[in-house]
Amino acid sequence: MTRPLSLSLLAVTVLATTAAFAGSFQQTPTGVLVRPDMGSVKELRLNAITESIIQVVGVDDPARPQMASLMAVATPSGRFTVKAGPDAVTLDAGKASAKVSLTDGRVTFFDAKGVAVLATDRADIQPVMVEGQSYVAPSIQFNRGTTEAFYGLGQHQNAQMDLNGEDVELRQRNMDVAIPFVVSDRNYGVLWDNNAVTRFGNPRRFGLASRDLKLTALDGASGLTASYYVDDRLILTRVEPDIRYQFLSDVARHWPSDPALSRAATRGKKVKVVWEGTAASDQPGLHKMRLFASDYVTLKVDGKTVFDHGIWRMGWNGWYNNFEQRFTPGKPVRLHVEWLRTSGLISLHHADPEPAADKHSLRFASEAGTGLNYYFIGADSMQGVIRGYHHVTGIPPMMPKWAYGFWQSRQRYRTQAELLDVLKTYRANRWPIDAIVQDWFYWPEDQWGSHSFDAARFPDPKGVVDEVHRQHARIMISIWGKFYANTAHYKELDAKGYMWRRNVELGMKDWVGAGHLNSHYSPYNQEARDIYYRQMKKPLVDLGFDAWWMDNTEPDVRSNTSPEEFAELITPTQMGPGALVTNAYATMSTQAVHDGLMRDRPDARHFILTRSAFAGVQRNAAALWSGDVVGTWDSLHKQISAGVQAGFSGVPNWTHDIGGYSQEGRFQDRSVGGLQENRVAGGVRTEADLKEWQELNQRWWQFGAFSPLMRSHGEGVKREIHEISPEGSAMRANMVWFLELRYRLMPYIYTAAADSHFEGAPIMRGLALDFPADATAKRVADQYLFGPSILVAPVTRRGATSRTVYFPGAATWYNAWTGEAVKGGEARTVAAPLDQMPLFVRAGAILPMGPVTQYVDEKPDAPLTLNVHTGADGHYSLYEDDGVSNAYRTGRYTCIPFAYDDKRGELAIGPRAGGYAGMVRSRRFHVRFIKPGDRAIDFDAPGIAVAYTGERIVVKAP
Repeated sequence: MTRPLSLSLLAVTVLATTAAFAGSFQQTPTGVLVRPDMGSVKELRLNAITESIIQVVGVDDPARPQMASLMAVATPSGRFTVKAGPDAVTLDAGKASAKVSLTDGRVTFFDAKGVAVLATDRADIQPVMVEGQSYVAPSIQFNRGTTEAFYGLGQHQNAQMDLNGEDVELRQRNMDVAIPFVVSDRNYGVLWDNNAVTRFGNPRRFGLASRDLKLTALDGASGLTASYYVDDRLILTRVEPDIRYQFLSDVARHWPSDPALSRAATRGKKVKVVWEGTAASDQPGLHKMRLFASDYVTLKVDGKTVFDHGIWRMGWNGWYNNFEQRFTPGKPVRLHVEWLRTSGLISLHHADPEPAADKHSLRFASEAGTGLNYYFIGADSMQGVIRGYHHVTGIPPMMPKWAYGFWQSRQRYRTQAELLDVLKTYRANRWPIDAIVQDWFYWPEDQWGSHSFDAARFPDPKGVVDEVHRQHARIMISIWGKFYANTAHYKELDAKGYMWRRNVELGMKDWVGAGHLNSHYSPYNQEARDIYYRQMKKPLVDLGFDAWWMDNTEPDVRSNTSPEEFAELITPTQMGPGALVTNAYATMSTQAVHDGLMRDRPDARHFILTRSAFAGVQRNAAALWSGDVVGTWDSLHKQISAGVQAGFSGVPNWTHDIGGYSQEGRFQDRSVGGLQENRVAGGVRTEADLKEWQELNQRWWQFGAFSPLMRSHGEGVKREIHEISPEGSAMRANMVWFLELRYRLMPYIYTAAADSHFEGAPIMRGLALDFPADATAKRVADQYLFGPSILVAPVTRRGATSRTVYFPGAATWYNAWTGEAVKGGEARTVAAPLDQMPLFVRAGAILPMGPVTQYVDEKPDAPLTLNVHTGADGHYSLYEDDGVSNAYRTGRYTCIPFAYDDKRGELAIGPRAGGYAGMVRSRRFHVRFIKPGDRAIDFDAPGIAVAYTGERIVVKAP
């Protein structure tokens, strides 16, 4: 992608041709059209979508065709008023309004109270050439110098919470999910309707360190001194301009050709590279830097360790590690980077500091598009903003109830017998489970994309599905947008022009066996999506599979390619150059499966698990998982903020691989579940390694029990309870205890899931959502609310038996383990022995719990315990439906309201509202009034028995 050289001439030409329209406006059927006096935006079209949502479309040329939105499904309401002023015009939608300057086109948005909450500082549209065609690069900046907090933008695993002042590149990658939607604690949101690579914050992309910094090697030369070792023997020393092995093409171009290094890679020898030198800048202040790395790496700056081996990643899937470094002109800082390489990648990146007012603003800048297009979404709460986002991009449907039970997975079950034996083991041990998963490579080796089964390993796939169902469980199967070039499905799609051929034309093969030519399909029109679904219908859908694991939906056509190389692999599309739609793949591909399933099974709920996401993906019955994360403490820690931000981004159903997908070689051994498909040779070296692996998995499992979806998965080491925890061990007992606790909480969890559909409520809630006035809570990145009432503080540090917990707001919080009541607004160190994860319930909470079941609908009429946490008034509404059909869409569900009056010590159970086929009409409730000192985990503690038939009942505390 290149910009034309004659930008100023083109701008003058465009301005001259549109001067007749300057400084005017006209009302339209959906809003108002404004032609400002000056600026690159020649025409602004404002549309009232609802009384609180306003769309703004800006163009540089009114004749330029605008791309149809891939994310938005809402249409204008047609209800608004237009008010003219001497130099501005205002569109009033009812509860939100937008005032547009006729001079420069700047827009100011007002909330329902008439308070200005969002104002344009700069909007720009610049021409760009993409694959020889004329497009534009739109950008905008709002609220320069703001102190408000921002959340959302998808899933970015850097332990960031408040995004004000952060720079986030919105580019889909394995583990990194781009959703161009941000929520402000001022109760508004901005949805940036652009599918191209976009930057939030600094519009200038990070560059290699030498772009902005002066690097000096040990001998005074420009660059860094690089020393290459094999088994600790120095092989080569040279000066390199940068640390620049981020992509495979970088390795091919820059890796030393020394024979000793080449032999080391094939003979399993230890290769170490050390970079040393100094970095200096003439720009004073705090600079943002990023170390991209896989394998083991240590970074020291001025002798202080910034990162150590705890940030290990597998060689084929590196990631960025953010840090900040203060520079003073004339004072270089010492750099020391030590990298233990197997097949990994590494690079060092930097960005100069910006003026504080620019750094603290709301900015979007996209690389390509057809115009400026965004939505202002107002509300009276942050949750209301998310609900408004769902209105624009699609409401997430109710997932089947069983999806909130436990999922057991493995990379991978090699035979149908392996899969069925695991389910049989869970049932025999009476360990709750609702879903089991068949991951990739169930097909013959050279038939990826055929959707067929290898008959030698899966002789009776229909029988597998039927047996899983007989065992009262469901089964999910892995499907991809990837096809081998020799398959009939590839050829059919290719004949229509719906395959990206470039990867095949270049002869690029994957890693399976001897390697196979492959690429991905392009889902950017209805016919392509229909073909994709039809190809899988007979071999998979018709067998009765319950859920669809759509892997690699970024899509990762070829791993570890540069952005420029990748752009060549994903084009053309049915909508033009791939660069224009690159981020939207997951939404389009999940739509193919969702729409097909809805045509074939319109009365059933569907479930899709996707590795990537984009605005609108939630409407496709899609849940998101955090990708191929690794089994390290650092990775566990980063899952918390990743899940919270996914919720802020409108994706309520989120999950992760419990234990991490990949593990270091020291964790792979028969004593922890056996080797399987592992990419790294090796095994547990010490008893300490084994203990760490088990501790990490136990802590991750506890977190998983309090995640929107609980799913155990990974490669290298088998993940089933009986594989990773010794029989009779405290670890196994604790894993089973937390698993059973999740099933006890199913009435609460399923109601939280319903709230995500009806109210836009994330299941995993960042503290800012419920405590927007608490400045400390807004920054907490390692705690969250699970549903509306449970405060969860996972333990993410090895060997920890306590951790600091912040108690948000002015609420009182009950320690679920001890019954201690803690006042909000303070941080405390709380006990966290290995078998406990800090859990607190806020006063006033009414927490419904059921019995331990083997699957979610085993005992629909079982008595429920209502845990009423005294000390504050509280309200709750228990949601119930049939759990599997779409009857809820036509009102076939029930809500039972509860209200606790703390002063009177009374719980009022209100009349049941609604009904559905098969509903439980008469219930037994056991009411527990929990006071300070009462432990919420005393599941058998006595309560007040109540027979409920749907009429109002008042229960008095003893």
